[in-house]
Amino acid sequence: MKILTQALCLLASVMLSGCVTTGAGPMSEPASYVSDTSTSALLKKLPAAARPVDIAVYEFSDLTGQYKPNEGFAEYSRAVTQGADAILVDVLADAGQGRWFNVVERRGLPNLLRERQVIQATRQQFNGQAAAPLPPLTFAGVIIEGGIIAYETNLSTGGAGARYLGIGVNSEYRTDLVTINLRLVSVQTGRILNSITTTKKIYSVLVQGSVFKYIAADEILELEAGYTRNDPPQLAVREAIELAVYTAIIEGAERDTWGFADAQQGQAAIKTFQERVAGMPYPVHDQETQDI
Repeated sequence: MKILTQALCLLASVMLSGCVTTGAGPMSEPASYVSDTSTSALLKKLPAAARPVDIAVYEFSDLTGQYKPNEGFAEYSRAVTQGADAILVDVLADAGQGRWFNVVERRGLPNLLRERQVIQATRQQFNGQAAAPLPPLTFAGVIIEGGIIAYETNLSTGGAGARYLGIGVNSEYRTDLVTINLRLVSVQTGRILNSITTTKKIYSVLVQGSVFKYIAADEILELEAGYTRNDPPQLAVREAIELAVYTAIIEGAERDTWGFADAQQGQAAIKTFQERVAGMPYPVHDQETQDI
């Protein structure tokens, strides 16, 4: 009876603590910025470009057609983010601490053109035909094509468990895989300057523990606890995009498509990239971002 009382007290305290955390407790966290991935530092620390590249992103869409996996009912939510183009623009703007690309707005181009028309009409209303025109929009020398081309679920699954004298623990895991393709296209010639495919695994882990005991002939004690951790798919997409942009910059410098402002720092960056690629079991184009 003493064990049963202690177990009930423990269970009650857990339930009460759960009720408290749903308010302004530890589960209520303030908003924060997106966490850096293992590739973010590589991209941000790149030396400045000799001349920033004017670049445009019209769309970078989900080409997988995959919905969230669900065994219980039909799930019509997408498996991956539909805002990959916004992530790509953010990554391009951060490359080399903003010293590599001048990203021009193209996804919201209709809104931009309408606002310019409003400004021009207002100027003409007050100044007549003498109204000065707006400066021309910046055009891009390079556009980015591609998108999220694959999302593989249950790429590998497994687990393990053990139980002794009614006390047991078990764990399960699952890995998914997201793949993106990024192409840099010259606007003047239409030539594909570079095409890169990168992948990133998404891990899901479940850990559970349980206790099943006969306290008395007609009394049973049963306790369960556990947790689940899932890697956010949008961070996996971001890291795959970061690796693709990082690779595009370095390979472009190797091919003299563009260059670094400081040649010595540029050679050091290229050497770092080559050393990391040499340490991989597969080429960088097909390697997981977590390994670089």
